[in-house]
Amino acid sequence: MLQIVVRTEDGERHVRVSAGELAGLVRRIGGPDDHFLVLQRIPDLPASFAQVWHDAGGDYTVEYRDGGPDRHFGATTDDPGAVLAALTGWARQDDGWEAGLTWTPADVPPEPEVPPLDLGDADRTELEQRLKEMLAAGYATRDRLAEVAADYLVTGERRPVSAAQARALADRLWLERVEEQTGWRGETDPERLTGAFTALDDAGVTAREHFACCRSCGDAEIGGAAAPDARGFVYFTYPSAESAAADGVLTLYYGGFDDSPETTAAVGREVVAALAAAGLRTAWDGDPGRAIDVTGLDWRRRLVG
Repeated sequence: MLQIVVRTEDGERHVRVSAGELAGLVRRIGGPDDHFLVLQRIPDLPASFAQVWHDAGGDYTVEYRDGGPDRHFGATTDDPGAVLAALTGWARQDDGWEAGLTWTPADVPPEPEVPPLDLGDADRTELEQRLKEMLAAGYATRDRLAEVAADYLVTGERRPVSAAQARALADRLWLERVEEQTGWRGETDPERLTGAFTALDDAGVTAREHFACCRSCGDAEIGGAAAPDARGFVYFTYPSAESAAADGVLTLYYGGFDDSPETTAAVGREVVAALAAAGLRTAWDGDPGRAIDVTGLDWRRRLVG
């Protein structure tokens, strides 16, 4: 799998695609509301991306950036194979990946200087703490982090953090977390959890991470995420992920799509077994009316973006 995220014009987000899947996306673009792809590496890094634009019947415009505006380059070609070779090489960080196209500097204006934040100590501490909680949970994107940074301290007409300041702050904290995770070794507990959820999903139990803002919304929305033949579900909410990062306990909500206690209990047992197989501990007494807690977690989820 290529360690990239691919975003499309129509809002699709493809994480860790294969070279074949990337080829399908490249050859697909060109129609209405589906003209471009934006690629970011995992973890996402500021001022590092590749992108391609295509109108049916026309050339492909490919661009990449690896720094400031002076490190932004573009090329055009009518050959989708050359586009795919360049993007695949970029994703793999192959030596000489750019050799197959003729690149020229893109006409990108210099970025304006961002004024420093004018915040009191209490506001600055509160804002940074909120962003660090999101980073510790591990599911935020750089864009989402910047949105929260801009909006978190807004009250009435007071908007103390501009969009540019929010982006600068979010990127600084993001890079600090990326640097921190370079010291992590081996499989982490959130990765074990993802493995268990993947196995459950494959077995007919719809399993979703970081799903919905609360249990009421999650229970209302999980059916829309399920395959037609799914027997049941399991998920955890946004706040649950932040709690896991803070205290090592992750609360899971589960059930059967037939709403019977018997199916719900059976799904609960299946969830507990899948987590145990992944090396994770749980606390659950078998009561279908009680949530399952995954306990003793060392919550180090690697950022994607």
